[in-house]
Amino acid sequence: MSEQTLRIDRALVYLRFARTRSMAQHLIKRNALRHNRKHVRRASEPIAIGDVLTLMIGSEVRIIEILALPKRRLSPSEAKSHYREVDRDETGRKARGNEDKPMKAAQ
Repeated sequence: MSEQTLRIDRALVYLRFARTRSMAQHLIKRNALRHNRKHVRRASEPIAIGDVLTLMIGSEVRIIEILALPKRRLSPSEAKSHYREVDRDETGRKARGNEDKPMKAAQ
């Protein structure tokens, strides 16, 4: 069974981070969007449930995890149920791994 995916430009519109696909494509051209920590190069790049998007909107950085893929543009309250905001500290801990644990002394 194949995994469900959605074009990233459509997802941005459906989840209300961009008003139109053209505006979503502009975010991509400005390098204001990352998908799982890598810059998005194409508007047709697929996203799936569990992926993490980092968006630079104005002077604000938003990190979201996709919980469900919408089938159409949603109301703001419905859209929020399809993703969750990820705390920057949380993503940093995942990336760094075991840095929070004390190191063993060299013997």
